[in-house]
Amino acid sequence: MNWNTWVRQTHRWVSIIFTAVVAGIFISLGVGVEPAEWVYLMPLAPLALLMLSGLYMFALPYAAKWLSGRRIGGEA
Repeated sequence: MNWNTWVRQTHRWVSIIFTAVVAGIFISLGVGVEPAEWVYLMPLAPLALLMLSGLYMFALPYAAKWLSGRRIGGEA
């Protein structure tokens, strides 16, 4: 499995974890249970990983285009 596939798979699984944590918080609030304050900070770790992997996947096509343009321009 290459690097890009690994990043995409990780991004998908972390998004599932993030969604489950946020849904759990909303369900606990709907039931009437007031969770501890640290529970509200739990989604921040997966959210940070999602941001990093999302930015990587966003920049990947631009970096590939930039690198291929440099190689073609350098050969001529």
